Formats: sequence, C-alpha cells, structure tokens
Amino acid sequence: MFYVSDRTAITAETIGHSLIAQFEGSPDYREVTIPYVDTPEKAIAVNARINAAAEADGETPLVFSTLADPQTRAGIIESQGLVLDLFHVFIEPMAEALALEPVIKRTRSHRISNLSSYEARIGAIDYSLQHDDGARIKDYDNADIIIVGVSRSGKTPTCLYLAMQFGIRAANYPITEEDMESSTLPAPVAPYPERLHGLTIDAKRLASIREERRPGSRYASVEQCRIEVRRVEALFKSFQIPYINSTNTSVEEIATRVVQTRGMERHSVL
Repeated sequence: MFYVSDRTAITAETIGHSLIAQFEGSPDYREVTIPYVDTPEKAIAVNARINAAAEADGETPLVFSTLADPQTRAGIIESQGLVLDLFHVFIEPMAEALALEPVIKRTRSHRISNLSSYEARIGAIDYSLQHDDGARIKDYDNADIIIVGVSRSGKTPTCLYLAMQFGIRAANYPITEEDMESSTLPAPVAPYPERLHGLTIDAKRLASIREERRPGSRYASVEQCRIEVRRVEALFKSFQIPYINSTNTSVEEIATRVVQTRGMERHSVL
C-alpha cells in the first residue's frame, strides 16, 4: 500500500487505513508512505517504485494518492498500481455544485487558513505537555477538560490528541491509591467536577501495559490493577463523572467521544 502526496501524506494514510479496515480478512500489506511528491520528476521515481513492488510481489499495489497537480498525478496513474485518487475524485462534482473552477495549488491542502486558530492549537499542545500526569495542578482553571484515571489508562495520548487535532487545552491527573482511600475527589481536581472526564481499562490489559514498565512489581499485578480499576470506576459513578473504557478503543475514538459527550467545539486549524 503506497500513500503518495505532494504534502505530508497524512490525509492519504488516514483515508487509506479507514478504507482497508472495511475488508475483513484482507492480506497483510507492507505500507510505504511517500510525502512531498511535488514535481513530475518525483512522480516518475515513485512510479518506478510502485512498478518494482508489483513485479517483485506479483500483486497489484494499492496506491492512495492526494496529488493536486495534474502533471504530477499523471505520472502515478500510469503505474501498475491500483491508483485510488482521493483528491480529484471530489474536485469535479464540487466544481459543478459550486459553479466555480478550482485553483489547484499544492499548498492549499494543508495551509494555515486561520492563524489565530493555528496559534490556539499550538497553545493547547503546550498546555497539555506542561499539565501531563498531574504536573502544574495549580493551573487547572485554564483547562478545557481534565482527563482522570489510573496510571497507564491512556490519559496522556488522549490529551495530546485533543490538543493537536481539536485545539483543546487538556490536562490529565492520575488517580493514585492514596486518592482512592478517600470518598471525595482528589483535592487538585475537586474544584472542577464539570471539567472531569474519566478513563477506565480492563484490569488484565492494564497489568500487561504496566508489566512492560515495571516487570514483576506489585504495581503491575493483575490483582492490584483490578482493585484500582474497581475503585476508580466507583469514584466516577459516585460523582457522576462520564468515563470511557480505553481497552479496545483507539485514541482517536476516545478523544472524539470526549468532545461529543461534553458538547465541546472542535476547532478547525487547517
């Protein structure tokens, strides 16, 4: 599977992954991402790579392309791969519906169209990094949301995704054994119950994750994980904190569900 783009190839990868996921039992593919294919000469080189893969494997490569320039795009279409053009398939019907001619420019697909929104996203990322894992707890009044849960339940990646994709200032606080001994919310987050969103996780999965970090420790034992998960879920229910089970849920899904559940605004930054 080739992901080819004149910019970062993130769009090609995202759509390609979504499409291939619809086919159960699909064969294992070797993925090749080729960004910044921004000249016809580079497209010819990519064409050669696609053809070489087809001849070596005896299979037709899948090529997910987001090339804007027609001449560059032509070099890919002529390859031996099945070229799935994820850009131009939308251009003609949109042009007809809008009664406008598209201005094809490579930089338009990932341009910064709203500087203030872009700067807000950078600020959100910086905030989430500085407020990871209970750091700088005195600054929670500036958080849009505070993700809470036991250690290694997925709080950090969720916060970073919320910041990077949605421009949301997300802090996270780890609920410890000491916190669980009390019937109240941990002191640092107690003033912000309306901003809290919980994460839980299957105890066996949690133990497996912790075992990689601290092999053979009490921290990583299944029994300890069961106790912590049971207590933290009871805490969530007691204070009516919405929570998500992260065991089999991707960080993208977790973040999107958090935003949807809380009715938060998803900031456009492209």
